[in-house]
Amino acid sequence: MIDLKICFIGIGSIAKRHIFNIKNYLNSDFNCQIDAYRSSNSLLSEDISQYITNEYHCYGDVPKDYDAIFITNPTKLHYETLKLFKDNSDNFFIEKPIVYSNDLDKNFDEFESKTCYVACPLRHGSVIQYLKEHLDLSQVNSVRSICSTYLPEWHPGEDYRKSYSAKKELGGGVSIDLIHEWDYLTYVFGMPDSVVGVLDKVSSLEIDTEDIAIYMAKYENMLIELHLDYFGRFPIRELMIFKEDETIIGDIYNNKVIFKNGDKIIDFNEQRNDYQVEELKYFFKLITENMGNINDIENALKVMKLAGGKL
Repeated sequence: MIDLKICFIGIGSIAKRHIFNIKNYLNSDFNCQIDAYRSSNSLLSEDISQYITNEYHCYGDVPKDYDAIFITNPTKLHYETLKLFKDNSDNFFIEKPIVYSNDLDKNFDEFESKTCYVACPLRHGSVIQYLKEHLDLSQVNSVRSICSTYLPEWHPGEDYRKSYSAKKELGGGVSIDLIHEWDYLTYVFGMPDSVVGVLDKVSSLEIDTEDIAIYMAKYENMLIELHLDYFGRFPIRELMIFKEDETIIGDIYNNKVIFKNGDKIIDFNEQRNDYQVEELKYFFKLITENMGNINDIENALKVMKLAGGKL
């Protein structure tokens, strides 16, 4: 078993999920001391506080010997958080998206010697892994990808109007919130040669961010269409792949790959938390076994620019 000392910067819903998974699904391979740095003095709920060894509210009190730091605070704070904690560890797990859109042109040179992994959980899911490993790209003519969900239902019991997704100043907006789609598309198909995008606010949702983003990306021998929205009342997360001899649907929401012409369905029987756990396993192996980084800062910034409708 490997001992790791890690610290979470910000304890929101995604941080709580990561902490729970580390303590309950990775505990046979990794013995983790988990600390937390928080701007709030409010008490953590017992279900998460039981896993926290030390809690800090002043940066000067934070140790500089962490095996990894998880940056899980609001997107707008990611860049300044990276800068502040750069000497506290050599390894960083940065929750997606990597930075607020206004920070895209900031200088990250001082992190070149660090291992900085930017979250991309859908890459670790069975649907995307299957397509990555088995798809013959030379036979693909076009791809249509969609993620349509209803923002008020994302976090039951919480007021969506107060979430970071609803507030431009916090880095919200469907184009960045649903950056998973551009991430897995570029992971499977590579970076496009060109892209155009239309971002707008069209629904009655009480938010000041865009609630729809539509893109067209041009590759040498294919096109990708991408639709993202916050207002779809029936959740859809899938990509439709048009090949010369087959139409394939990668149904991420239901964890299936469907071959329409071949009348074949591969059901992976996977839950969301399964690929969240796989991502944590990957990150810990990345920092303990010196594996290749599949989503470093440079790549994450390129994907961010795509989400803005430019290369």
